[in-house]
Amino acid sequence: MKQQKTGIYILIVYCVMQLSSGLLVPFLPQLYSLLEAKGVENPALFISGWWVFLSMGIATLITLLIIRKDKSYLKTLNGKPSPTLQTIGWGIAGFFLVFVGQGIAASIELKFGVDPGSENTTQFIEIAHAVPLAIFSIVIFAPILEELIFRRIIFGTLLPKTNFFVAASVSAIVFGIIHFDFTHILLYAVSGFIFAFIYYKTKRIIASIISHMLLNGFVVLVQFYGEEIQQFLKQYSNMQFLFFH
Repeated sequence: MKQQKTGIYILIVYCVMQLSSGLLVPFLPQLYSLLEAKGVENPALFISGWWVFLSMGIATLITLLIIRKDKSYLKTLNGKPSPTLQTIGWGIAGFFLVFVGQGIAASIELKFGVDPGSENTTQFIEIAHAVPLAIFSIVIFAPILEELIFRRIIFGTLLPKTNFFVAASVSAIVFGIIHFDFTHILLYAVSGFIFAFIYYKTKRIIASIISHMLLNGFVVLVQFYGEEIQQFLKQYSNMQFLFFH
C-alpha cells in the first residue's frame, strides 16, 4: 500500500511538471518584451530552456525526496538484484543495445517513407543551445524521471499481472506516445523496450537510468559537436594510414 502511494505521488509530480508551462502563459507578453529589450536573440527558446531546466530539476528533486521516504520502493522485481559493477556494466551495454535497436527501427521507418530526424530531439537541442543548463534536463533529469515513470511504475506494475513481453511492450508504447513525436514512435518504443529489459535483467532501475543517460548524452554530444567529431575521426584515420603505411 505504501509503495502504491509513493507511485501515485511520483505520477502527480510528473504530471504537474508536464503541465506547469501553463503557468507562464499569462506572463509571456511581459517576458518577451523584457527579454527583447535586453537583446535576447530568441526569447521563446530562452524562456523554454529555463523553464525546462527549473521544472524538471525541481520535479527530479521532489521525486527523489519522495523515494527517500520509502526506501523499499525501488526493490520490487522478484529475484536478486545484480551487484553494483554488473549493474553498471548492463547500463553501459544497454546504451549499445538501444543504439543498435534504434538503427534497425530507423531502417524500418525509412522503408515506410519516414524521414530521419526527430522533431522532439531537434526542439530540445535548440533549447539547449539557447540555455546550456537545459542539457542537465536532457541528460540527467529526463532519464531519472522517465525511467521511474515508465519502467518502475508502468512496467513494474504490469509485470506481476502479465509477463515481461506484455509489460515491456505497454510501457514502451506509452513511452513513445508521451514524446509526442508519432512519426518516430517506433524509435522511442524500441528504446523503451530495451530499457525495460535492462531493468528486468538487473532488477535495478539505476541500470536503465544509466543506459538512458548515456543515450541522451550521446545525442547531445553528436548534435553539438557532430562536425568536430567527424573532423577528428577523419584526421585520426589519416594519421593511422600514415603510421601503418
